[in-house]
Amino acid sequence: MRIIGITGWSGAGKTVLLTKLIPLLTARGVTVSTLKHAHHNFDVDVPGKDSHEHRKAGASEVLISSGRRFALMHELRSEAEWTLEQLLAKLTPVDLVLIEGFKRAPHPKIEVFRAANGKPPLFPDNATIVAVASDAPVPARAPVYDLDDIDGLAEAVMSLARPVSEIFPGVAQWRS
Repeated sequence: MRIIGITGWSGAGKTVLLTKLIPLLTARGVTVSTLKHAHHNFDVDVPGKDSHEHRKAGASEVLISSGRRFALMHELRSEAEWTLEQLLAKLTPVDLVLIEGFKRAPHPKIEVFRAANGKPPLFPDNATIVAVASDAPVPARAPVYDLDDIDGLAEAVMSLARPVSEIFPGVAQWRS
């Protein structure tokens, strides 16, 4: 299993890029999962539904299953936020995991940068950024791709992604 991050400030277009990359990669036969970090208090459950009531009642985990999908919600309660390594260990192995967020984690990342966003680039101060996807030329030490060059970015993703065991050697069960 290989991993690469898509990082950048809010509003830069990370999710838009991912929604273009994923179908292209899966059409090429690559199995893909995504892992997204949320900075805010979020809820994937709907108040009033049984699963929400189970969580409110104190269940540590609630697994919802149907003929089409299942979702596992784990309440951290007073636990610390899980590390990227712990979260990756929860995933079923696939060819590629695209990680959105986790700017400070040690995995390689492609920064999505838009000057119009009004935020400074991350790449000058973050050595884990191995490429930049931008809507304008930027002076980066890493390769720069046009945000509309989805084929080129897909190739970059595949060539720059690294085996999870190379980034997190303590996770011995991973296949590279």
